[in-house]
Amino acid sequence: MTTTFKPLSTADVRDLVALRGEVERADRTGRHEDEADVLHELADPKLDLAHNTAGLWQGSRLVAYAMVYEPERVGDVARFGTAAAVHPDWRRQGIGTRLVDWMRNRADVVRAERHPGVPGELLVDGSAANAGLTALALKAGFEPCRYWFSMAHDLRTDRLPDVKVPDGLRLTAFETALDEATRCAHNDAFRDHWNHTETDRADWDTWFTGDRSFRAALSALLLDADGRVAAYLLADEYVADGTATGHRSCTIGHLGTRPAHRGRGAARALLAHTLTEAGRQGYDKAELIVDAANPTGALGLYERMGFVTEREFVTYARPLD
Repeated sequence: MTTTFKPLSTADVRDLVALRGEVERADRTGRHEDEADVLHELADPKLDLAHNTAGLWQGSRLVAYAMVYEPERVGDVARFGTAAAVHPDWRRQGIGTRLVDWMRNRADVVRAERHPGVPGELLVDGSAANAGLTALALKAGFEPCRYWFSMAHDLRTDRLPDVKVPDGLRLTAFETALDEATRCAHNDAFRDHWNHTETDRADWDTWFTGDRSFRAALSALLLDADGRVAAYLLADEYVADGTATGHRSCTIGHLGTRPAHRGRGAARALLAHTLTEAGRQGYDKAELIVDAANPTGALGLYERMGFVTEREFVTYARPLD
């Protein structure tokens, strides 16, 4: 059977959905996608399909793929995110190693061209329970550098918290007129978080309030006395997840408080509002992913608000040559 290694294109959407579906059935990460989700991903204007994606085909079947995401702005380290997977039936044949080598080589080329003299890292992510990924990462010279918890809150049975808005702030539903102000608040809120670089307008329109998953009716803002965004919560709903699980879930996609307003209960108020609203609208559960080492203590907040950990994920890092 002919083996082909070539870039992905938007014509490969159905094949990539099928491959990821097989991977999810084996690895159970909780991630489900439909063709619209994957087409949106491949149509990202910042993803160089011709150079930064690769698919491995056995005849007409896509059995593995890899993607490299270029850092536009870097601080002390140029970190390259990735996405990759191998079909369960083709694992333990050296394909994973081949994908890692390709991603590393591609990141080396981009760093040399666009960030010369800056140290680089290649990042790979996956379930902490995936022993095969752990073995591959360690063998390829990666080390764990970050841990993440996927948490859930049952909106049908769990007691929902009261909404207590901090003095001097006003709770309001998300408004399109405040979209740009919310983007600026996001950059301010996350400037001290690991691997955060400024989210520009293009990324915001693609992956934040411009994403098809965004739900304005579940999102909310806290405004100060001058009408500036002090804190925000942007919520999402992933339709493919609901189709696969039979449960409608509200995802807390982005929750942040500007440094000047921290420690006053702003995040708690927004979270309580969205949990209550999601329950009222008939959602079965709320979900989120949190950095275990979040500097604002978000993990403790979510636990106090009734969220429980369902899965653990890990980011592995390897220095670039």
